[in-house]
Amino acid sequence: MTALSTVDRPAGDDTIAPRGPVRRFSSWLHRHRGARLAGLLSAPLLWLLVAYLGSLAVLFVSALWTVNSFTGDLVREPTFANFRTIGTEEVYRTVTLRSLGVAAAVTVVDVLIALPMAFFMAKVASPRSRRLLVIAILTPLWASYLVKAYAWRVMLANGGPVDWLFGGAGNGPGYGLLATVLVLSYLWLPYMILPIYAGLERLPDSLLEASADLGARGGRTVRAVVLPMILPSVIAGSIFTFSLSLGDYITVQIVGGKTQLIGNLVYANIGAANNLPFSAALATIPVLIMVVYLVAVRRSGALEEL
Repeated sequence: MTALSTVDRPAGDDTIAPRGPVRRFSSWLHRHRGARLAGLLSAPLLWLLVAYLGSLAVLFVSALWTVNSFTGDLVREPTFANFRTIGTEEVYRTVTLRSLGVAAAVTVVDVLIALPMAFFMAKVASPRSRRLLVIAILTPLWASYLVKAYAWRVMLANGGPVDWLFGGAGNGPGYGLLATVLVLSYLWLPYMILPIYAGLERLPDSLLEASADLGARGGRTVRAVVLPMILPSVIAGSIFTFSLSLGDYITVQIVGGKTQLIGNLVYANIGAANNLPFSAALATIPVLIMVVYLVAVRRSGALEEL
């Protein structure tokens, strides 16, 4: 009897055709969930290791090099001379503390502005108004960083709009440390509003109603109910505002006058001084500060809010 072809094989025949390597590999991935997950994450993890962690490793290694003061050549011999200079010379300690103060001030200003705005958006405004307010907050992010910074430079100039707002030419803050904090607070404010707004949206209205039923006034409700619930969101926003302010060098050059921050020193040593190892050593300061900050807040739940 002639063997039945594949087309003529009866429906009840359980004979299975041999599978190819692609199909066998697909079945193996289906059975091994861990291998499937590793395959999906391999490309982004490889990019993270090479592009981000690799660049940080190069930064730390180059911070151990020096520049020959006579020839200007790069000396690739490990030494902690750059870090000793940063730690012993007062000017670098002063600039580091000033940079920390600016970043902390910007964060505090943004929190004070963002809390009432986010609360109004999440709990008071109508759904339609809420969408319009979110768009209004996101709109400045579409504009160029330099355009916004130079717009503030015009407003803060001697005889500019801010001066006349305070009563005449020379009465405004002008260029300097206060102007730097003001402009950075404006630039990074959306990064504080949005996490707090997301946290307040998840806050049940029943908690606010229960607080009112128990006789708590508005201020007590905010302190005892709202703030503890949205603290992770506030910390999440502070990670953005603090880190972005700590590493910024453009705004202080535009409106900072003679003010120097860490970013300015890094830029100056890369350009005019042509001392890349010392710039790398200076650049490790904000990196280490942010690592310490992230480790300190990791148990607050803020990292889950990002």
